[in-house]
Amino acid sequence: MKKILLIATGGTIASKKSQNGLKPQITPEELLEYIPQVTDICQVETLQLLNIDSSNMEPEHWKMMVHAIREQYDAYDGFVIAHGTDTMAYTAAALSYMIQNSGKPIVVTGAQKPIDLEITDAKSNLLDSFLYASDAKSQGVQIVFDGKVIAGTRAKKVRSKSYNAFSSIDYPCLAMIQDMNIMRYIPMLPYEEEVRFYEEMDREVCLIKLIPGIQPKMLAGIFENYHAVIVESFGVGGIPKSISEEFFRLCQKYPQKLVVMATQVAHEGSDMTVYEVGHDMKAYCRFLESYDMTLESAIAKTMWILGNFQTEKVDVEELFYRSVNYDVIYGKNRKCE
Repeated sequence: MKKILLIATGGTIASKKSQNGLKPQITPEELLEYIPQVTDICQVETLQLLNIDSSNMEPEHWKMMVHAIREQYDAYDGFVIAHGTDTMAYTAAALSYMIQNSGKPIVVTGAQKPIDLEITDAKSNLLDSFLYASDAKSQGVQIVFDGKVIAGTRAKKVRSKSYNAFSSIDYPCLAMIQDMNIMRYIPMLPYEEEVRFYEEMDREVCLIKLIPGIQPKMLAGIFENYHAVIVESFGVGGIPKSISEEFFRLCQKYPQKLVVMATQVAHEGSDMTVYEVGHDMKAYCRFLESYDMTLESAIAKTMWILGNFQTEKVDVEELFYRSVNYDVIYGKNRKCE
């Protein structure tokens, strides 16, 4: 029987009603009491690492998760992280970069309703996660939620209340779980390299979300104070006229800054070459593009690169476009009609 470590971090799944709303209060041992049938699947031990609302999740907490898994890696066959849903996609993406080539599954799960309610998705999500983590064919970082197994870099929360809260963006679910059966759609080949852990993330990354009529006055402070700037643009990507002159000036003033173009559109990604507002800016500034990466993955990957590599000594572009846990499918070679 496989031995799985349950790492509790709080979130809705472990919440109870308080005077001011739901608050994480349920221990990992208590979580297991709601799914007694787990003893037929695997042997579970627990670790209460955090007990927070996932809105309060930070890169320091990701480091704690990675450190805990690294310390316990040889002692367990897999890991299940109970997590809040609001930042779950960010955590799954971050862990995908911080723990690479893991032959053991690292499953992130949670719930839209607390586990102590009569009607809840928590029990099925948690049980499915242990089932998946105990399967010999499972490996790497995934989200297991509402019967879907989603690569850690491909998940996005698309519904705030419904049980089917997460979608796999522009990539198929790796598997589905129904009636305690795992139906796999994407074969997992064994990793050729040994598991590798990274315990640093650079939090000096700023996201600029474009809106119609955006003004340039905040740009100087952002370029001055952050190591990387990610632009969440309209459509396939570009810098609007209202800020283009100042943006170009700052890119020239701070050539060492990492600037990434992403998109507000959930599907099909970026391609700055399509329109003049993107083509001209990319021609004169050092832009990387998220292409078909999710925004969560683009942010996490930028933090990972800046936190673990001396960027003047590595090919940042090659590193950014190197595929990790299905994060880049088309990348620089994608074609936009």
